[in-house]
Amino acid sequence: MSLARRSFLRKTAALAAGAALLAVAGLAPAMAASLSSEQKRSLAEVNAYFNSLKTMHGDFIQFGPNGERAEGKFYMARPGRIRFYYNPPSKVDIVADGKSVSVKDRKMATQDIWPLSETPLRFLLADQINLEKDAQVYGVSVEPDLVTVVLADDSTFGSGKLTLIFDAETIALKQWTVTDAQGYDTSVAIYNTKVNGPTNPKLFKIDYNANTMQRRGK
Repeated sequence: MSLARRSFLRKTAALAAGAALLAVAGLAPAMAASLSSEQKRSLAEVNAYFNSLKTMHGDFIQFGPNGERAEGKFYMARPGRIRFYYNPPSKVDIVADGKSVSVKDRKMATQDIWPLSETPLRFLLADQINLEKDAQVYGVSVEPDLVTVVLADDSTFGSGKLTLIFDAETIALKQWTVTDAQGYDTSVAIYNTKVNGPTNPKLFKIDYNANTMQRRGK
């Protein structure tokens, strides 16, 4: 895996929703979990929650595999669009515009772009989400206060795992952890979230000309 792709995985943990539905190294990819009726009911509630969201914005805190911490704000407009603003000193800017995902590093003056359909964000930003159908479910844990869903999927970026944590009462997404193919975890907690309010389409524009200038400068 290239350094750029590994960097993308860790930076877009704040996504994911949109973030990496990948299988932990060593996990057998052949069999998904056999779910009980209670687990299937909880998963159906998670699907309904995601599909009820048209827009969302709020704050996030991201913890990297080496203990590094980053904070910022995110804005989402389904289908297909999301933006993450990282607070200083981070210079990262992540945007999905419905067809592509851009990861811009303002410090290094670089921008990497991938098709949205080839990134983990495709699951969380789809027009209609059915996690049981569209991803391999490796486990659903139902507790009094939390519902935890563990998903796996092969993508352009390798294999790993995504753990989603929801409030048991409201089924609101609270936190997720991305585990990459090397076993490194990146966790993101979201808070102060507002859903289904107005949003600004300009938030989700990618500067494709920046890539042209970047190539010319090489």
